[in-house]
Amino acid sequence: MRWIGIETSCDESAVAVVEADGGGLRLLSSLVGSQIARHRPFGGVVPEVAVREHLRNLPRLAAAALREAGIGTEALDGIAVTQGPGLATSLLIGHAYARGLGLATGLPVRGINHLEGHLLSPFLGSGAGKEQEAAFPFLGLVVSGGHTLLVEARGWNDYRRLGGTVDDAAGEVFDKVARMLGLGYPGGPEIEKAAREGNSVAYDFPQAFPERADFRFSFSGLKTSVRYFLEKNPGRLGDRAFVADVAASFQRAVVAVLVRKTVDAARARGLRTVVAAGGVACNGALRQGLEGKAARGLFRLLLAPPALCTDNAAMIAGVAALKERAGAALPLPDDIDPNLPLAAA
Repeated sequence: MRWIGIETSCDESAVAVVEADGGGLRLLSSLVGSQIARHRPFGGVVPEVAVREHLRNLPRLAAAALREAGIGTEALDGIAVTQGPGLATSLLIGHAYARGLGLATGLPVRGINHLEGHLLSPFLGSGAGKEQEAAFPFLGLVVSGGHTLLVEARGWNDYRRLGGTVDDAAGEVFDKVARMLGLGYPGGPEIEKAAREGNSVAYDFPQAFPERADFRFSFSGLKTSVRYFLEKNPGRLGDRAFVADVAASFQRAVVAVLVRKTVDAARARGLRTVVAAGGVACNGALRQGLEGKAARGLFRLLLAPPALCTDNAAMIAGVAALKERAGAALPLPDDIDPNLPLAAA
């Protein structure tokens, strides 16, 4: 079975081709049209700009992905497209392109939940026949620019939301704090880069919901604390050491709460496998924190490869292929759903 995946949930245009057979899952091609340079002057994603870039990128990327895979559309078995959640205008472009391709080729079009793509991406391995069987049940930490949540995955299409952010997502706060510090966009890599030169215990920033049985996240108070701290230290943003210390201390606060709640949730639910994915899962400090807990025998840890952490179409096509192979239901995407849930609250 060969699937082509299309992902346009936010500002990345992505197309990938995946082949699944009895021997595993092979990633035949995976292309991402980054829009970072387009949005950098605004310090964040501008929906109108994203739509124009998706319209320009998708035809080019689809042709290139098929060419790199060495096949034509006649060799495909299905089209997988992100149905939601995400920016409505961006989702519409990918959905329309997928439906149009389906009409032109006669191929079935199936919708994939963007969050499910992230949740299962650690099982896709290198994309070269090394994927692992989804080890249900498991605990999933999905942490990105738009989402921060803990999910108990009990089986295909059987996901229970244990907790999520009540305000800003972790990646969103990285962007906002990076802007306060005069760093670049996107904020996650910039904060991490600055933090390498800083002292992570220089300043003590707050961590919300410290109770062990509370799996909610909140980063708005942390963001506000950093803003007030900077207002009380005017004129110091030109001091590289000061910026590095703030970045490192802020990063420590975010990582500490993510790791602590992940460990607590795994213990509370008796889950021995933990997976982590999403753009923020590229963060080295977070990966090290989770790896440290796994090394103590608290759980088996699977981290999505960095290339599959950020938004990509390989995870969309890969989930479609894995679910098809497992006989799990794949919905027909009659329409997009910008607020598509992965699991009930």
